[in-house]
Amino acid sequence: MAFESIRLETDIHIEDIYTIHYFEYRSDFHFPGERHDFWEFQCVDKGEAEVRTDDSTHYLSRGQVIFHKPNEFHTLTAAGRSAPNIVVVSFACNSPSMNFFEKRILSISDTERSLMGLLIAEARRCIASPLDDPYLEKMEKRPDCMFGSQQLIRLYLEQLLISMIRRHTMPQLSVHLEQMGTHPHSAAYNKILFYLEEHVRQYVSIEEICHDNLIGRSQLQKMFREQHGCGVIEFFSRMKIEFAKQLIRENQMNFTQISDFLGYSSIHYFSRQFKKISGMTPSEYANSIKARSERSH
Repeated sequence: MAFESIRLETDIHIEDIYTIHYFEYRSDFHFPGERHDFWEFQCVDKGEAEVRTDDSTHYLSRGQVIFHKPNEFHTLTAAGRSAPNIVVVSFACNSPSMNFFEKRILSISDTERSLMGLLIAEARRCIASPLDDPYLEKMEKRPDCMFGSQQLIRLYLEQLLISMIRRHTMPQLSVHLEQMGTHPHSAAYNKILFYLEEHVRQYVSIEEICHDNLIGRSQLQKMFREQHGCGVIEFFSRMKIEFAKQLIRENQMNFTQISDFLGYSSIHYFSRQFKKISGMTPSEYANSIKARSERSH
């Protein structure tokens, strides 16, 4: 029997990386703008940001990402009271599938947030230049770059882009290119996602979510089960714990302060929820982050 191979197609291929940055801006930061012949996305990891393009102004909150196609002018300004943390990645990609991202503002999923974290972590192993310089125009590779780091950077970025396209399109339908991404739940879903992010420091019931967003309970639950495989309250609990993880990593609050900040009734309930969702107690998580950072260093 003669075996025959199949050639695997590449829907998105990253040719070059220009910047991988994680910025912790001051609350009064303003970048006057630039234009370049490659793609760029800006993702808010904390706080809020104002982004201006050739023809519009956008306000991004935590978990939102905006894409700029080649030669699109864009600025970045800190917005709100808190200093924002922003991920900026720019790259060359000539794949036709990138048309999906033109003039797009998307909310990233938990999986995509993890991929972005892996991308930045791998960049720290590979890039000698500081990742927190917003004016850096050329990154330098480490002479002792870890085996596979450069390839993993490309793979994580490609996987991130593929995940976003898959999540926001309906491949089972034959639609024109300009109709791609118009999931029937997308507008309502994004509205509720923003609502949850705005109320992440509070307790909200499913009745309040339905009332404030003019949506039926069964429709709401179906929407989140399709998107995340769980109900909206479980999703909200996960969101709060992800926020708690970020606060633990920042090391500016103790566990009691974090519990109060996120609206938990007690530190004991917060700890139980943290263990239930993450599989670790807050202390175990803090120590694991510390251990990982020391190993990476």
